[in-house]
Amino acid sequence: MTARTLTPGQLTLDDVRLALAPGGIERAELPDSCRAGIRASAALVRQAADGDAPVYGVNTGFGKLATKRIAREDLATLQLKLLRSHAVGVGDPLPERVVRLILLLKATSLARGFSGVREEVVDGLLALHNAGVIPVVPAQGSVGASGDLAPLAHLCLPLIGEGEAFFRGQRVPAAQALRQAGIEPLQLGPKEGLALINGTQVSTALALDALMAADRLFESAVVTGAVTLDAARGSDAPFDARIHEVRGQPGQIDCAAAYRALTAGSDIRRSHLENDDRVQDPYCLRCQPQVMGACLDQMRYASQVLLREANAVTDNPLVFEGSLLSGGNFHAEPVALAADALAVAIAEIGAISERRVAMLVDTVVSRLPPFLAAEPGLNSGFMIVHVTAAALASENKSLAHPASVDSLPTSANQEDHVSMATFAARRLQPMLRNTAHIVAIELLAAAQGIEFLRPLQSAPALEAALRLVRSLSPAMMADRSLARDIEAVHHLVADGGLGHAIEQRIPELHALRLA
Repeated sequence: MTARTLTPGQLTLDDVRLALAPGGIERAELPDSCRAGIRASAALVRQAADGDAPVYGVNTGFGKLATKRIAREDLATLQLKLLRSHAVGVGDPLPERVVRLILLLKATSLARGFSGVREEVVDGLLALHNAGVIPVVPAQGSVGASGDLAPLAHLCLPLIGEGEAFFRGQRVPAAQALRQAGIEPLQLGPKEGLALINGTQVSTALALDALMAADRLFESAVVTGAVTLDAARGSDAPFDARIHEVRGQPGQIDCAAAYRALTAGSDIRRSHLENDDRVQDPYCLRCQPQVMGACLDQMRYASQVLLREANAVTDNPLVFEGSLLSGGNFHAEPVALAADALAVAIAEIGAISERRVAMLVDTVVSRLPPFLAAEPGLNSGFMIVHVTAAALASENKSLAHPASVDSLPTSANQEDHVSMATFAARRLQPMLRNTAHIVAIELLAAAQGIEFLRPLQSAPALEAALRLVRSLSPAMMADRSLARDIEAVHHLVADGGLGHAIEQRIPELHALRLA
């Protein structure tokens, strides 16, 4: 069994990767060192609940109803009704891997000892995760402030034996799943319902899931761009380290090093060094380090923000020694802006890839047969394959519109500015699928272009990539449907198989991975 101790406030990207991986973390545990802080925080909330002073979320209503005092005998009912009333999400359930991560993020955030919940609540979240009781969480219904209220309510209903869960491959009532897993439902105490549903864990988990996928896709896109460079007999002079050092952009410098390493030793490049009358290549070839490097810098920025948020305390009010303070840590603006930055980067990776496909099928620019067809006219070759890439790139442009610039007031204008972070993060997956298909189309087109340059060999690293492609898709010397080929190569690109196979040879490629 894969067990992992998760230290609250110190989660790493490796923890996130493992949590999202197939099989995930089978057993998550907390260090004993965090227990005293949880107990002390819960004791302060109990003290506030026993007192006469109004404390938001403990003995008052919520949002616009914060001025309504709640009788002491109704405090437990208040938390129960909060959970039930906020579970109003719609749409398809979130992927189980994402829900597993949300459970871990919520548990470790509460375990930092600033939320006032009992140990039983934190342990209950971990018990769901470790037993494989995965709450059914509808994807839509959060505006990213005050936290991810509706989806977190659905996440936490199974703690009290309500709602639904996926368990042992079935979607069942949560009460049934708890019985079969041997987990007792919780009775919520003061503030515990509010602490459970207030926070940014859903939007953060969705954005981290997309970030991990973007990391794998980026590596594949760099390899694919290098294959296209050789297929088009482009120059490697634009990747000279001196060009990039004088600009000083770190992502650009790192990408240029990867392109140099990937294309080193290409017989195709050597074959036309003296006979090429072109002065400069198109931007889609020449400016790859500049474009992809800028995207890498965006991804690195997003990873820093999202990892901080994964370790953050984002509910309200927060419990400090001697006081409960109301604030706004539930506002997910950092996540929204990071997700928007990721969206633009994902769109740009696809946009420049589509331009390279267009270049390859244009015989005037690529000096390859028109549309990469062996007998142009009789065969259409990659003519309509490029149209598919163009359609996907165009779709990404609409999806890349920043979600964070929108805001609709809620809760009778008490919550008058919201982040839209949950949608900002959720819309990244269709963009990733679009871009992975575009890159797969480019890789197939570049491999086809190389066929017309045989028997010359590309660089050793790129020949390894080409062998992977050819194991899934033979060269197209006569027209056939490439739909299945595109889908097969798409998985190679999206799942990281292409980059993983090459990065073992090329340390400079591995250096592009998010650390």
